[in-house]
Amino acid sequence: MKRSYKGFIFLNTLLALQSVHHLTYAQTPLPAVDPIKAGFSQEGLKRIDGFFASEINEKRLPGAVLAVAKNGKLAIYKSYGYQDPITKQPMPKNAIFNLASMTKVMATVGALTMYEEGKFTLNDPVTNWFEQFKDIKVGQVNPDGSITTQAVKKMITVQDLMRHTNGLTYGARANTPIHKLSMPSSATAALTYDGNQFISQLANTPLLYEPGTAWDYSFGIDVLGLIEEKIDGQPLDKVLQNRVWQKLKMVDTGFSIKDRSRLAQPFANDPLTGKPQKIEVVDKPVKFDCAGSCAFSTAADYLRFGQMLLNQGELNGTRVLSPNTVKLMTSDHLGENIKNQLAGTEPGRAGYGFGLGVAVRKVRGVAATNGNIGDFTWNGANGTLFWVDPVENLVVVMMAAAPGELRKIYREKVSAVIYGALEK
Repeated sequence: MKRSYKGFIFLNTLLALQSVHHLTYAQTPLPAVDPIKAGFSQEGLKRIDGFFASEINEKRLPGAVLAVAKNGKLAIYKSYGYQDPITKQPMPKNAIFNLASMTKVMATVGALTMYEEGKFTLNDPVTNWFEQFKDIKVGQVNPDGSITTQAVKKMITVQDLMRHTNGLTYGARANTPIHKLSMPSSATAALTYDGNQFISQLANTPLLYEPGTAWDYSFGIDVLGLIEEKIDGQPLDKVLQNRVWQKLKMVDTGFSIKDRSRLAQPFANDPLTGKPQKIEVVDKPVKFDCAGSCAFSTAADYLRFGQMLLNQGELNGTRVLSPNTVKLMTSDHLGENIKNQLAGTEPGRAGYGFGLGVAVRKVRGVAATNGNIGDFTWNGANGTLFWVDPVENLVVVMMAAAPGELRKIYREKVSAVIYGALEK
């Protein structure tokens, strides 16, 4: 009986420690370090604070959470402004944000865990899972605005999905007749169609490019997510929970909002245009877990995800991907023969190539954003951003609910103030 009682005490102590461990990760994503000792200057840190204070004071940004890791330690972890600009509720560090296209990076990692299991090759065609694409056509816009189509020379592959060389564009990205036939965005599509309907719509829309010939921002990762569901036999939320999020203790990440009381809200009107704006996916249920833009997370969770990638696939002894797979993911997959149009989507990405789910810097002096050769990144249309810089051993996550064109400006400005604060 005495031995049983000791076992009971031990079990409860272990459970209590696990609970504390869970809370610690939610509150402090990595072991903390004095930012000065990590290489940031006192003046530089003041400039970072001043930048966010100014943006919030000028009512250009409602609020933000900034998390920066240097050499594997948490150097900066701050919240600024308001979670809700109407109620003036202060922004908590554990505020929840819609990730928009930062969902794509996590979905790509989830797929790569399957790649490591031999579930597919990067050259496998999408028709292995969706026969609807067997008759996909490439569209050609004629001078009179009409569209003629012809069969593809090469089927869309998994690699084409991951690196956006698939021809499956977004409708809102341009105004050509082909764009007008396509759906406007991932979230809008997922609010309207279930997964099967979504695939049918895509398969019956002409491609903008012959697969494998041009980089153009696309629905590719959304299709990839549905392939992951086919392979694992369960919704993408479960796939990523099992393969990525639980392993990294990303306690607030998922395709549903874990705690609506912590949900960050944007301004009712775009600060630049004055037009009404909203993040639809926070108020309406999606009909499938869209890998392109529908997940939610916190700065703390995403910092752990970014640190795992910087660590070559591992965090705190738990491995998600092998080092070689991370290297494959974060290498340029466009080469010299694929038309690179990244700078057309975002001027600050000139000088970047594209890997699997992330843009990868090829040269230092061309891009309008600071950084180093080999840094990799992707951002979200609703105001979130992240990048990993292996040269500086740096991971940066900035979360904001800012869906207007200002988000592109912040990608350059946040880079400027972070690198400007580093002195060693």
